[in-house]
Amino acid sequence: MSGLKSNFSVGEEIASTLAALQTAFTPAYLRSVEQGAALLAEALRAGGKLLIMGNGGSAADAQHIAAELIGRFKTERCGLAAIALTTDSSILTAWSNDYGYETVFSRQVEALAKPGDVVWGISTSGTSRNVVRAFESARAMGVSTLGMLGRDGGMLAPLSDVAMVVPLVATDQIQTAHLLTYHTLCGYLDLVFGADA
Repeated sequence: MSGLKSNFSVGEEIASTLAALQTAFTPAYLRSVEQGAALLAEALRAGGKLLIMGNGGSAADAQHIAAELIGRFKTERCGLAAIALTTDSSILTAWSNDYGYETVFSRQVEALAKPGDVVWGISTSGTSRNVVRAFESARAMGVSTLGMLGRDGGMLAPLSDVAMVVPLVATDQIQTAHLLTYHTLCGYLDLVFGADA
Protein backbone atom coordinates (compact mmCIF):
# COMPACT_ATOMS: atom_id res chain seq x y z
CA MET A 1 0.00 0.00 0.00
CA SER A 2 1.48 3.32 -1.05
CA GLY A 3 1.56 6.41 1.13
CA LEU A 4 -0.15 9.73 0.55
CA LYS A 5 0.95 12.02 -2.27
CA SER A 6 3.96 14.00 -1.18
CA ASN A 7 2.22 17.36 -1.64
CA PHE A 8 -0.60 16.52 0.80
CA SER A 9 -0.31 16.81 4.57
CA VAL A 10 -3.14 15.65 6.80
CA GLY A 11 -1.87 17.85 9.61
CA GLU A 12 -1.67 20.94 7.40
CA GLU A 13 -5.17 20.32 6.05
CA ILE A 14 -6.63 20.12 9.55
CA ALA A 15 -4.59 23.10 10.75
CA SER A 16 -5.82 25.16 7.80
CA THR A 17 -9.45 24.43 8.65
CA LEU A 18 -8.92 25.17 12.34
CA ALA A 19 -7.26 28.49 11.47
CA ALA A 20 -10.17 29.40 9.19
CA LEU A 21 -12.65 28.59 11.95
CA GLN A 22 -10.79 30.83 14.37
CA THR A 23 -11.19 33.76 11.98
CA ALA A 24 -14.87 32.94 11.33
CA PHE A 25 -16.03 32.75 14.94
CA THR A 26 -16.02 36.51 15.44
CA PRO A 27 -17.85 38.22 18.29
CA ALA A 28 -20.59 39.19 15.80
CA TYR A 29 -20.99 35.57 14.69
CA LEU A 30 -21.15 34.32 18.28
CA ARG A 31 -23.82 36.94 19.07
CA SER A 32 -25.88 35.67 16.14
CA VAL A 33 -25.61 32.11 17.48
CA GLU A 34 -26.78 33.34 20.89
CA GLN A 35 -29.75 34.98 19.19
CA GLY A 36 -30.46 31.75 17.32
CA ALA A 37 -30.35 29.78 20.57
CA ALA A 38 -32.84 32.16 22.17
CA LEU A 39 -35.17 31.95 19.15
CA LEU A 40 -35.16 28.14 19.17
CA ALA A 41 -35.70 27.86 22.91
CA GLU A 42 -38.55 30.37 22.89
CA ALA A 43 -40.34 28.57 20.07
CA LEU A 44 -39.97 25.13 21.64
CA ARG A 45 -41.01 26.38 25.10
CA ALA A 46 -44.20 27.77 23.58
CA GLY A 47 -45.06 24.48 21.87
CA GLY A 48 -43.71 25.36 18.44
CA LYS A 49 -41.69 23.12 16.17
CA LEU A 50 -38.60 23.45 14.03
CA LEU A 51 -38.77 22.81 10.28
CA ILE A 52 -35.22 22.31 9.02
CA MET A 53 -33.98 22.17 5.43
CA GLY A 54 -30.99 22.35 3.11
CA ASN A 55 -29.47 20.70 0.04
CA GLY A 56 -26.69 18.14 -0.24
CA GLY A 57 -24.49 18.23 2.84
CA SER A 58 -26.87 20.76 4.36
CA ALA A 59 -29.72 18.27 3.88
CA ALA A 60 -27.68 15.79 5.91
CA ASP A 61 -27.13 18.51 8.53
CA ALA A 62 -30.89 19.11 8.71
CA GLN A 63 -31.44 15.43 9.41
CA HIS A 64 -28.59 15.37 11.93
CA ILE A 65 -30.11 18.29 13.84
CA ALA A 66 -33.57 16.72 13.92
CA ALA A 67 -32.10 13.43 15.16
CA GLU A 68 -30.21 15.17 17.99
CA LEU A 69 -33.29 17.12 19.09
CA ILE A 70 -35.93 14.41 18.85
CA GLY A 71 -33.53 11.87 20.31
CA ARG A 72 -30.74 12.67 22.72
CA PHE A 73 -27.71 14.92 22.38
CA LYS A 74 -25.66 14.83 25.60
CA THR A 75 -28.16 14.71 28.44
CA GLU A 76 -31.51 13.18 29.24
CA ARG A 77 -34.45 15.44 28.39
CA CYS A 78 -37.80 15.39 26.64
CA GLY A 79 -37.92 14.97 22.88
CA LEU A 80 -38.00 18.29 21.04
CA ALA A 81 -40.22 18.93 18.01
CA ALA A 82 -37.96 19.05 14.97
CA ILE A 83 -38.70 17.92 11.42
CA ALA A 84 -36.15 17.66 8.61
CA LEU A 85 -37.98 18.57 5.40
CA THR A 86 -35.33 16.64 3.44
CA THR A 87 -36.37 13.12 4.41
CA ASP A 88 -39.70 12.17 2.82
CA SER A 89 -38.70 10.78 -0.56
CA SER A 90 -42.29 10.54 -1.79
CA ILE A 91 -43.00 14.22 -1.10
CA LEU A 92 -39.62 15.33 -2.46
CA THR A 93 -39.87 13.36 -5.69
CA ALA A 94 -43.58 13.79 -6.37
CA TRP A 95 -43.56 17.55 -5.87
CA SER A 96 -40.28 18.07 -7.71
CA ASN A 97 -41.44 15.94 -10.62
CA ASP A 98 -44.81 17.66 -10.95
CA TYR A 99 -43.99 21.25 -9.97
CA GLY A 100 -40.23 21.69 -9.72
CA TYR A 101 -37.54 21.45 -7.08
CA GLU A 102 -37.55 25.19 -6.40
CA THR A 103 -40.74 24.93 -4.33
CA VAL A 104 -40.13 21.54 -2.68
CA PHE A 105 -39.52 23.14 0.74
CA SER A 106 -41.94 26.06 0.48
CA ARG A 107 -44.80 23.65 -0.19
CA GLN A 108 -43.96 21.74 2.99
CA VAL A 109 -43.69 24.99 4.95
CA GLU A 110 -47.13 26.04 3.68
CA ALA A 111 -48.57 22.68 4.76
CA LEU A 112 -46.83 22.25 8.12
CA ALA A 113 -45.78 25.61 9.57
CA LYS A 114 -47.74 27.88 11.86
CA PRO A 115 -46.86 31.08 13.74
CA GLY A 116 -44.72 30.14 16.71
CA ASP A 117 -42.65 27.68 14.69
CA VAL A 118 -39.15 28.28 13.33
CA VAL A 119 -38.20 27.56 9.73
CA TRP A 120 -34.47 26.80 9.86
CA GLY A 121 -32.65 26.96 6.53
CA ILE A 122 -29.09 25.81 5.95
CA SER A 123 -27.16 27.06 2.91
CA THR A 124 -23.41 27.45 2.57
CA SER A 125 -23.92 29.93 -0.28
CA GLY A 126 -26.95 31.73 1.14
CA THR A 127 -28.53 31.52 -2.31
CA SER A 128 -30.24 28.10 -2.41
CA ARG A 129 -33.38 28.96 -4.34
CA ASN A 130 -35.64 26.38 -2.71
CA VAL A 131 -34.63 27.58 0.75
CA VAL A 132 -35.18 31.20 -0.32
CA ARG A 133 -38.71 30.28 -1.47
CA ALA A 134 -39.37 28.51 1.83
CA PHE A 135 -38.28 31.59 3.78
CA GLU A 136 -40.50 33.80 1.65
CA SER A 137 -43.45 31.53 2.41
CA ALA A 138 -42.62 31.45 6.11
CA ARG A 139 -42.43 35.22 6.36
CA ALA A 140 -45.73 35.61 4.52
CA MET A 141 -47.28 33.27 7.11
CA GLY A 142 -45.78 35.09 10.10
CA VAL A 143 -43.38 32.23 10.89
CA SER A 144 -39.89 32.97 12.24
CA THR A 145 -36.84 32.15 10.12
CA LEU A 146 -33.36 31.11 11.20
CA GLY A 147 -30.59 31.09 8.58
CA MET A 148 -27.42 29.07 9.06
CA LEU A 149 -25.46 30.46 6.14
CA GLY A 150 -22.02 31.03 4.64
CA ARG A 151 -20.02 33.55 2.63
CA ASP A 152 -21.92 36.89 2.81
CA GLY A 153 -25.30 35.33 3.65
CA GLY A 154 -26.62 35.79 0.11
CA MET A 155 -30.34 36.24 -0.48
CA LEU A 156 -31.23 34.38 2.70
CA ALA A 157 -29.63 36.75 5.19
CA PRO A 158 -32.21 39.55 4.77
CA LEU A 159 -35.01 36.96 4.88
CA SER A 160 -33.77 35.61 8.23
CA ASP A 161 -35.07 36.84 11.56
CA VAL A 162 -31.72 35.59 12.83
CA ALA A 163 -28.90 35.09 10.32
CA MET A 164 -25.90 33.07 11.50
CA VAL A 165 -23.45 33.79 8.66
CA VAL A 166 -20.07 32.01 8.62
CA PRO A 167 -17.81 34.54 6.81
CA LEU A 168 -15.79 31.95 4.91
CA VAL A 169 -15.72 30.95 1.23
CA ALA A 170 -14.71 27.28 1.17
CA THR A 171 -17.80 25.08 1.37
CA ASP A 172 -16.14 22.37 3.46
CA GLN A 173 -14.97 24.91 6.04
CA ILE A 174 -18.42 26.50 6.21
CA GLN A 175 -19.96 23.06 6.74
CA THR A 176 -17.50 22.35 9.55
CA ALA A 177 -18.44 25.66 11.18
CA HIS A 178 -22.12 24.78 10.78
CA LEU A 179 -21.57 21.46 12.55
CA LEU A 180 -19.91 23.18 15.50
CA THR A 181 -22.69 25.76 15.54
CA TYR A 182 -25.61 23.36 15.61
CA HIS A 183 -23.95 21.12 18.16
CA THR A 184 -23.58 24.22 20.33
CA LEU A 185 -27.28 25.00 19.82
CA CYS A 186 -28.21 21.42 20.69
CA GLY A 187 -26.12 21.70 23.85
CA TYR A 188 -27.98 24.86 24.83
CA LEU A 189 -31.35 23.20 24.26
CA ASP A 190 -30.18 20.25 26.39
CA LEU A 191 -29.57 22.75 29.19
CA VAL A 192 -32.93 24.51 28.75
CA PHE A 193 -35.04 21.36 28.51
CA GLY A 194 -32.95 18.89 30.54
CA ALA A 195 -34.11 17.03 33.62
CA ASP A 196 -32.47 19.63 35.88
CA ALA A 197 -33.94 22.65 34.07
